[in-house]
Amino acid sequence: MTVPSLLAVFAHPDDESLSAGGVLARHAAAGARVAVVTATWAAETERAAELAAALRILGADAPWMLGHADARVPQSAPGRVRFCDVPLDDVVGELVAHLREFRPEIVVTHDAYGGLSGHPDHVHTHRVTMLAVQAAGLERLYPDAGEPWRPSALYLATHPHSAVRAWGGHLAPTGKTMRSVPDDLITATVDVGPWLERKVAAVLAHRTEVERGAVPALIAGLPASDRALLLSTEWYIRHDPSTTAAPQTELTT
Repeated sequence: MTVPSLLAVFAHPDDESLSAGGVLARHAAAGARVAVVTATWAAETERAAELAAALRILGADAPWMLGHADARVPQSAPGRVRFCDVPLDDVVGELVAHLREFRPEIVVTHDAYGGLSGHPDHVHTHRVTMLAVQAAGLERLYPDAGEPWRPSALYLATHPHSAVRAWGGHLAPTGKTMRSVPDDLITATVDVGPWLERKVAAVLAHRTEVERGAVPALIAGLPASDRALLLSTEWYIRHDPSTTAAPQTELTT
């Protein structure tokens, strides 16, 4: 069976590895075309180089970066406005162009909460991706962005309530609220254990985040058993932008 092509859209460098690294590696290993669009950080920054290294580990194409500024890190894209402040029509058009160029069968992005952290860039990436996936298939929207393309499925990377207990033991000391969804909303539970080593290596390739004590630093400090507990399963909510979605457009589980 042909494994469907996959385009992931995430807010920051490291989101792709933490949220969907196992699925990206799994699809790439099966011979699928896999690429990642990252909404923030400029291509000339150190974090962009780290992203490129992470994607090589996962087997994905070179990164596509929209280059907007992180909501909380102005130096992420010197001289550019924050991603959340870019006119919505402009940023949707940017993503539509990438969708029409790559022509993925599956798109993966953040859930409506923006994942466990609820970072505003994550939430905005979700909204922009939802709009762009719909617009990409309509020839009268963004006519200069390429030939229309309609992905068959959109998957939102998320965490069910039942999985938060494991994460909570590690994140509770930070005092951060964790945003999860009811278990019955999950439509794809993917065992990425066989690709765990590659996923962890991709997370740790984001050295800047390890050094500053972000979530990759947490992963770096855990024993192998705890890494497996936190990262060997990925959860998704499926949306079907096309009424002709076929079984082969499902994530490999």
